[in-house]
Amino acid sequence: MPSNEQRRAAAKRKLERQLARRAEQEKKRKRLTIAGSVLGVIVVAAAGVGVYFLTKGEDGTPTASETTNVSTKKPQEPGVLPALPTESKTVTCAYPTGAEPAAKPVTPPTETSVAAGPDAPRTTVTIDSTQGPIGLELDSTGSPCTVNSFVSLARQGYFDNTECHRISAQQGFEMLQCGDPTASSQGGPGYAFANEYPTDQYDPSDPALNSPVTYKRGVIAMANSGLTPEGTNGSQFFLVFGDTTLPPKYTIFGTIDEPGLQTLAKVGAEGDDGSNPAGGGKPKLPISFNTVKVG
Repeated sequence: MPSNEQRRAAAKRKLERQLARRAEQEKKRKRLTIAGSVLGVIVVAAAGVGVYFLTKGEDGTPTASETTNVSTKKPQEPGVLPALPTESKTVTCAYPTGAEPAAKPVTPPTETSVAAGPDAPRTTVTIDSTQGPIGLELDSTGSPCTVNSFVSLARQGYFDNTECHRISAQQGFEMLQCGDPTASSQGGPGYAFANEYPTDQYDPSDPALNSPVTYKRGVIAMANSGLTPEGTNGSQFFLVFGDTTLPPKYTIFGTIDEPGLQTLAKVGAEGDDGSNPAGGGKPKLPISFNTVKVG
């Protein structure tokens, strides 16, 4: 029969194991992502149910630019996406180095002075995926620095031969997340940049920034860290194939063509493996990008 001293020692070891497990669980919780491993917060709203995405963000705060100056923004209407900017101008983008190295050899954009507004050119992107074609049109009207980064990464082959690592096809939350060469939800390009439209149309103290809006079927948006989204965009993005309710904290930077939406719907119809604790998981019908071509 164990002595009192042995029982106390066993209890101490058990407590130490419990504390170690809790510490590890807390570390994992902080690493959860959108796509990827995304920590989802369910938001009940009149429009439906929304999920906050999280993806691993890069450390580093971008310098202020015309696209990130929100100090004089007027209050926005809760639950409604703000209007796109109407002023044509040139903005200066910042892509500070993050704490984590790039998941695949790549460099930040060399061009940092880019056009914004309704007169800014639109960019076509053709994705050859293992499940069918996906065509994109990138829009620099409100998100010029995001488009500039995506185009730079695509031209460097960063998205080629990469797997989309998370899908959700539940009503009100239909998206496929891609852009991580490691397919772990942790990978990024080694740099970060600030949110643009719609986030930068709100004053940071505006309560409407936390009111869910509808990310319409067919839009492309950036994943970010969720907790501090202002400067944690990298390479991960999500393709929306059904109206999705989210707070306006994820940069919209383009649209998906109809054949692409059909490809996404096909993958969504097969469901997911349930591996993400916030909902969704890896697609049961795997989808990878063979090539991502600009123009």
